[in-house]
Amino acid sequence: MKKRPLPGWLVFAASLVVTFALGLLASSIMERRAEALQVNTPLAAIKPFESRNSAWGDAYPRQYGTLRDTRDMSFTPPVVGAHGLDALGENPRQVILWAGYAFAKDYNHPRGHAYAVEDVRNTLRTGAPMKLGEGPQPASCWVCKSPDVPRLMNELGIDEFYKRKWSDLGGEVTNHIGCADCHDPKTMKLSITRPHLAIGYKAATGRDISTASHQEMRTLACAQCHVEYYFDKTAVPGGQVVTLPWKHGFTVEAAEKYYDEAGFTDFVNPISKAPIIKAQHPDYELWQMGIHGQRGVSCADCHMPYTTDGSQKFSSHHVQSPLADPGKSCQVCHRQNAGELLRNVTERQTKIADMLARIEQQLVHAHFEAKAAWDAGATGDEMKPVLQLIRQSQWRWDFVAASHGASFHAPLECARILDDGLARAGEARLALARILARHGQLDPVALPDLSTKEKAQSHLGLDIASERAAKAEFIRTVVPQWLRQARENGTLDENAL
Repeated sequence: MKKRPLPGWLVFAASLVVTFALGLLASSIMERRAEALQVNTPLAAIKPFESRNSAWGDAYPRQYGTLRDTRDMSFTPPVVGAHGLDALGENPRQVILWAGYAFAKDYNHPRGHAYAVEDVRNTLRTGAPMKLGEGPQPASCWVCKSPDVPRLMNELGIDEFYKRKWSDLGGEVTNHIGCADCHDPKTMKLSITRPHLAIGYKAATGRDISTASHQEMRTLACAQCHVEYYFDKTAVPGGQVVTLPWKHGFTVEAAEKYYDEAGFTDFVNPISKAPIIKAQHPDYELWQMGIHGQRGVSCADCHMPYTTDGSQKFSSHHVQSPLADPGKSCQVCHRQNAGELLRNVTERQTKIADMLARIEQQLVHAHFEAKAAWDAGATGDEMKPVLQLIRQSQWRWDFVAASHGASFHAPLECARILDDGLARAGEARLALARILARHGQLDPVALPDLSTKEKAQSHLGLDIASERAAKAEFIRTVVPQWLRQARENGTLDENAL
């Protein structure tokens, strides 16, 4: 038998190694493809209007695991405030601007979706109702807090839901923002579960929201709550219906025109007697006016970036600031290093925050100068145009302030709005100086001591200590009753407690 030369053996051995490696690679690819097909395959059935997030977690454990991470508040945004921080304590001027409204009592920086129900129970703004039907707020205040809301709207009917008080549904709304808010349980496709968005979207764009693309839905699902809205007391007798002021468009001026035509006012500031519109959180509106919105980048692209578990790629449901993990959010598109990107964001947000502070100071002066004018004998005819300027200025300030991410989403539009608001505050103060002079008051109007939240609230006559005591009793006695009711109904998510 002829002996094989050494090169031949080497070629033979190399062929075996290559063949083995290719076999491993093919096996791995097939295995990962099989895994990837499973990412949207439910591991358990989900019933219609299932509001318990852990029940969805049985079907989609990866996504549910990241949803639970919304309890993690370890990341502190550099400019817009630490999660849960007392915003009024940080900035007592807001107590004066919201005088006459529940926000003057209690307002904190937002926390993660996992705290949505807990935070609305705990805030002084919802009062301390000890019985069904008591309390200052309508059921509308639950609309953006829980997947129990679409379930209740289905069970009660939408009109009947809006006729209830907030306290009437405390034993029904116990699950924090989660899966059923945004997904169809049968197909897992993104779904609009709040009727106000579909109505507002049609009014603003002429389009049926069911025609929106998947990429559009990755923002519209968030817009169910992250929008400007008000409670319409005329649409349903005895009800307060969440309504979007989009008939004339998405800008601050378009919403203002809507409210003016409707003769709508959230509250009258008792210091100046100015009729005020309180902005909610017009994030969707302002996002559209920034470069990311104009380029079609969705909320989910940055706030719910794709992540992987093995070969399975899915959207993280740990909704949070993209700055918490710029590698998975910003740097998917941007080549700059994380430090530079962070500086870019911080610079924009700091400049807008400085403008907000300047307009706040002007508005605080305007409210007290208006009071001085009334005290000096100014007439309603004299004051009407001034109060309108204060309303317009504060609306512009609040439209930017209430949209926590706007200073990055649309810094140019924010600057335009605040510049306009600052000019209107200046016009109001100039007109007030003339009115005060006509009535013999030539000296500057002194401000009270507003150096702390407590001093500002005391100036308004608010008894916060009594309200906190009542709230503590409510949490001690009523909230356990609500949880017990939900447990008996089978709607309480025990795994989320």
